[in-house]
Amino acid sequence: MRYFLEFSYRGTAYNGWQKQNNALGIQQVLEEALAKVLRMPVELTGSSRTDAGVHAEQQFAHFDLPEPVSDADLLVYKLNALIPKDIAVQRMIPVGDEVHSRFAATHRKYEYRFTYQKNPFLTDLATQMRRNLDVTRMNEAAALLLIHHDFESFSKIHTNVNNFRCTITESRWVESDEMLVFHVKANRFLRGMVRALVGTMLEVGRQKINVADFEQVILSRNRKNAGAQAPAEGLFLVEVGYPDSLFN
Repeated sequence: MRYFLEFSYRGTAYNGWQKQNNALGIQQVLEEALAKVLRMPVELTGSSRTDAGVHAEQQFAHFDLPEPVSDADLLVYKLNALIPKDIAVQRMIPVGDEVHSRFAATHRKYEYRFTYQKNPFLTDLATQMRRNLDVTRMNEAAALLLIHHDFESFSKIHTNVNNFRCTITESRWVESDEMLVFHVKANRFLRGMVRALVGTMLEVGRQKINVADFEQVILSRNRKNAGAQAPAEGLFLVEVGYPDSLFN
């Protein structure tokens, strides 16, 4: 029997999603809690990987059990009683035996959040910066992401992928009195891609490069030409999409 687990987390205290030998990941915490509740080892497969310090408002993982769970709501309650306060499980959903949390996803959406003012309630949840950016030019750069598909320039090097192609369907900066947020949605993302995109568009906003230069960075397919990664603290995985029929 295969189940999806929907959950969220504040990533500050963790070394990303994936479990590791020498650091604590979200995956390890959830697997250990599931093993205690179910009294058997459980292996989770996540829909997306997040780096150390990155947060998730919505994340999914799947796991298999030899028998159906009689009360999924009770299991979720018990899980939330075991895991730390910075991780929360929302629901557990039965799915077909072949449904894969990563490969069945139709899209993922991220937000990168800046705050213009020091705010103790956003510590580690947004990157503080001065209001000195040309947001109009940053949105011109962001619009270019909708017409290009190869994003090797924004991928971590030595990444084991077949290709660097992604289809981005949303890319925009939204500014308010206190916040500046980058919204980006795509069928897939490369390792480090969103933080590298943000870091490079900041150079546009600071007028260190122009919009045409930004497009040349995309076309160069060379990570050395892109800007530095933005800090992890401002990045949120906010949505993982699946076909409507999946959970019926």
